[in-house]
Amino acid sequence: MSSTREVVVGRVGKAHGIRGEVSVEPRTDEPERRFAVGSVLATETPAGTAPHGPGRPARLTVDGIRWHQGRLLVRFAEIGDRTAAESVRGLVLVAEVPDDEVPDDPEEFYDHQIVGLRVLTTDGDEVGTVESVVHGAAQDLLVITTPDAREVLVPFVSALVPEVDVAEGRLLVADRPGLITPLDDEQG
Repeated sequence: MSSTREVVVGRVGKAHGIRGEVSVEPRTDEPERRFAVGSVLATETPAGTAPHGPGRPARLTVDGIRWHQGRLLVRFAEIGDRTAAESVRGLVLVAEVPDDEVPDDPEEFYDHQIVGLRVLTTDGDEVGTVESVVHGAAQDLLVITTPDAREVLVPFVSALVPEVDVAEGRLLVADRPGLITPLDDEQG
């Protein structure tokens, strides 16, 4: 029996029109597959936003999908009007995938592939271990725990994380002043 895990596939954006359609920022290279009509997606509230409650359902069922001016627009069965659409703005959308599934794009990774990797600088210095991935509005952040138990946040962008080697169990970070090593005035 195959087990599954949850992966982030998108983030709900602005309402579009008055019938409950929303824009979605895809976090997948396969939006047509992940947002196929009938797909049920779990929702997560990003840090710093209102928790689930009235108007913020824990699951959404895809009822329609289309592209409009380069944006993905999705209609969910549970969202019937603009007010309901505005109430789900910012929710992170999560799909269940088989444990052994990997993204088709070699430059894309599921969170579970990244968590636990050793982190080294591009100079080969030990930084720590990836503890989690935070999905922010602008970009994803790697939460890295250093050997001295500090928590470091690194934007998961190619300029700062030029190499991810899942098979070798490591990723490289291009250190910048204050990114990994605190600046002198921050250490006090």
